[in-house]
Amino acid sequence: MATDIKDTAHAVEADAVMKLLPGRPQLLALGEPAHGEETLLELRNELFRQLVEQEGYRTIAIESDCMRGLVVDDHVTKGMGTLDEVMEHGLSHGWGTSAANRELVRWMRAYNDGRPASEQLRFAGFDGPLEITGAASPRQALTALHGYLAARVDAALLPCTGETLDRLLGTDDGWTDPVAMTDPAQSVGQSAEAGELRLLADDLVALLDAQTPHLLAATSRDDWDRARLYGRTATGLLRYHHWVADTSPARMTRLCALRDLMMAHNLLAVAARGPALVHAHNSHLQREKSTMQMWEGPVEWWSAGALASAQLGEGYAFVATALGTIRHHGVGTPSPDTVEGLLYALPEDRCVIDARRLAATLGDTRPALRVSPWFGYSPLDPAHLADTDGIVFVKGVPQM
Repeated sequence: MATDIKDTAHAVEADAVMKLLPGRPQLLALGEPAHGEETLLELRNELFRQLVEQEGYRTIAIESDCMRGLVVDDHVTKGMGTLDEVMEHGLSHGWGTSAANRELVRWMRAYNDGRPASEQLRFAGFDGPLEITGAASPRQALTALHGYLAARVDAALLPCTGETLDRLLGTDDGWTDPVAMTDPAQSVGQSAEAGELRLLADDLVALLDAQTPHLLAATSRDDWDRARLYGRTATGLLRYHHWVADTSPARMTRLCALRDLMMAHNLLAVAARGPALVHAHNSHLQREKSTMQMWEGPVEWWSAGALASAQLGEGYAFVATALGTIRHHGVGTPSPDTVEGLLYALPEDRCVIDARRLAATLGDTRPALRVSPWFGYSPLDPAHLADTDGIVFVKGVPQM
């Protein structure tokens, strides 16, 4: 068995990943089992660099706020802002403090320097403006969409004025109060004003779609793409806030599903622009349902990867990352009856594994699901092997 598994292992290089796939997918997603480990982000950087240079990928999308991501994209494509400013304002979830993320942005800017726009590497955040403790106000996205349309279409076609939006939005504190995540009664998401805003956002997006020929003639494709992002984000946030105010048992299931739905819509938009590399937690990129134990009980929902894969077919590929040890978080040597334990026995510190071949090699011998002593690490589910295109295995990550 060990020899058979060793035969599936190859060095972590772009060529080894591409050999697992029938062709170059439009979206090639690399997952991680734990956030914040610099070793994994450095490995991502190197693998993505090879895939850009050897396979022609032209966008890198990561699990970060899609609106903030525009700041990073402007920097890497146009040189706008300093690197310090971009790292502070362009990434969410605290990712801007990561040395590896900083290096990724620096390298993308250097790669683009002197290249024509058609050959430049683009950056995208594909998460919604969401954090575990709540969601952003829809103000930025909604007013940006309204402003784009107001400057380019007959005022009589607009469903409202900017002043009306401002009045209905009220103060941002009402939208972003973290208490609402655990106390639905504190949410403004089902107020009369929020209901009116949802209708207006829908009308603005419909107007954007209806005026597509004129808008594409009057502005650049990039400006139109951004307006569509504003529309997706505004409607997604208003929908999310509506369900934050829900009191039914399905509340957290809906919220988790809506977040991944926003992610999937952003990924599909990125894919429509050209071949893209994606990096996020394994749970957001896998083809199976995601599960999580919340304070309100267990929830499950379709991940962004499952949604994108259902639409793109072979145009979507998912390579999971599996870890042996994270000793600074109490994750020690894996049991030999787990997938991680089988891979830990290999001589390589890092390798690419053909997941489907591994599943076939194991046959009816189903490895045990590893139990993690640290909530921040999610072991690889053996039941997912057959629907995973590949595994990047890292034997251990040191504390940085």
